[in-house]
Amino acid sequence: MDLYQSIVELIDLRSFSNLWYWIILAILWFMASHSVLGVPYDLVLRARRHEGAAQVDLEDMIRINVSRILYMGDVSGVLISGIAAFVLTGLVLLGFVYGVEFAQAVFLLVFPMSIVGMLSVRQAWIIRADQVAGANLRDRLGKHRLHTQIIGTVSIFCTALWGMYQNLAIGVWGNWLARQGRR
Repeated sequence: MDLYQSIVELIDLRSFSNLWYWIILAILWFMASHSVLGVPYDLVLRARRHEGAAQVDLEDMIRINVSRILYMGDVSGVLISGIAAFVLTGLVLLGFVYGVEFAQAVFLLVFPMSIVGMLSVRQAWIIRADQVAGANLRDRLGKHRLHTQIIGTVSIFCTALWGMYQNLAIGVWGNWLARQGRR
């Protein structure tokens, strides 16, 4: 029984001490910075190096994805915004007012991605309104990717700080109280 208890303490299934949570966080931000407005960034780099057909491919893919993003925004943007606000508010209340660690973990994944989503919609509007093409399009996509990476870096840092706080202050303190028979 002592070995079993040691294994359970080692493999804690709470959100911030679970390895799978950190893997999901890393994959989420990798995918977010890999594709800009739904276009893989290697296509932007190829268009920068070779121009010609690669630039035409980039502009076609951006045109398709910008149209798709703006269509979704026109058709159901208000509904999506309302649902997102409801979910984020619920996660904040559950996580930080009522202390549900899973809600905190989900909020720290979803909130920064909602900011990236809003930036993507804004970029789509600008690209369509200004008819951005050529080198200006590549530069705009590069800046958007940089902003996504900055948001991701700040998000990972804040999530790591909060996760360490949860694991050390609450996890260690809770385990100590349980061992003392006070919990």
